[in-house]
Order: sequence, then structure tokens, then C-alpha cells
Amino acid sequence: MNTNIPPIILASKSPRRQQLLQQMDIDFEVVLKEVDESYPEGLIPEEVAVYIAEKKAKAYDGTLSDEAVLTADTIVCIDDLILGKPESAEHAVEMLKLLSGRVHRVVTGVCIFYKGEYNKFFDVSEVFFRKLTDEEITTYVHKYQPLDKAGAYGIQEWVGVTGIQRINGSYTNVVGLPTEKVYQQLMRLKTL
Repeated sequence: MNTNIPPIILASKSPRRQQLLQQMDIDFEVVLKEVDESYPEGLIPEEVAVYIAEKKAKAYDGTLSDEAVLTADTIVCIDDLILGKPESAEHAVEMLKLLSGRVHRVVTGVCIFYKGEYNKFFDVSEVFFRKLTDEEITTYVHKYQPLDKAGAYGIQEWVGVTGIQRINGSYTNVVGLPTEKVYQQLMRLKTL
């Protein structure tokens, strides 16, 4: 549908990001590179997400012809604590207990690298969880194995469908890609 934009490389193995781009009717190719996702101390969550997204995009510098690379990084934060991907099932249970009955923020940093330019932006959504029982949390973690998800949950899975009371902001941002903002920036590439 959007044939006037350059070829898009999605630098993400996330099936959720791939599905969102498909729903946007954007043609893309998945090309992965290993990138260290560490970041300097002292950054606020929005800066962390954008820093990592840009770091992922820089891995493609010098390897492109006319393609645009789309990278993203999603983090969950509660108070000042950044929750990345859990290291174990026990760690996932701890994270969900921390989120249970509280409001947290989901921040997705995005970078679109095209013709030497790094276009960076982010989106933030507030997510309100009901109080989850210990049994619900443990059952969810063991059944769904959310070790590849920031904050140890997927909004499209059982815990999101049954546990989230409301969201302030973009739903797709919580899934892992703020599609409205991404679409606007991809359309901007037509003019470059």
C-alpha cells in the first residue's frame, strides 16, 4: 500500500512488532544484528528507551543502500525503577507482584535510520493493573513464560486481558511499537 516509502528493515525479532507493521500494511524485511543493550547510568526511562533504540540502529550504519532501518526498545517502569526482561521465572513473579494493583509506565523508544539520519522519538503509556493474586501471577508466568517481555507480561496475553483495568495512551505502544507515531515518521521518509 505504501509503495512510496523506501524499503523497510525491521531490526526486531519480536513477533508483536512484526504483526503491528503487517497491520499497518507496511512491507518490511526482518534483519537482525546482535547489540549490547546496556546503557549509561543516570538516564531517565524515556532516555534509556531511545538510547537503546538508537544503539540498535547504529549497528546498521554502513551496511545499507536505500533501505530505512526501524528499531525499537520497550521498557516498563514503576516509580523510578526500570523493569527490563526478567532473568528467570522467579524474577518474572517478583516483577508482576510489584506491578499488581498499581500504575506503571510503558516507554517505547524508536529510531528510524535513513540516509545517515537518526530520527529518534518515544511514546509513553500508563497502565493500570488490578490487584492480582499470587496464584494468578504464578500460573501466568508458568503457562506463558514471559521471559522475553519487559515487565514480565504481554498485554495481549491472559494477564493483560484479565488484569489491566485501563490504559492512558497508546495500546500499541504497550504491545511494543507506537504505530501512529511510527506511521507518521515513515510517511515523512517519502519527502527525503
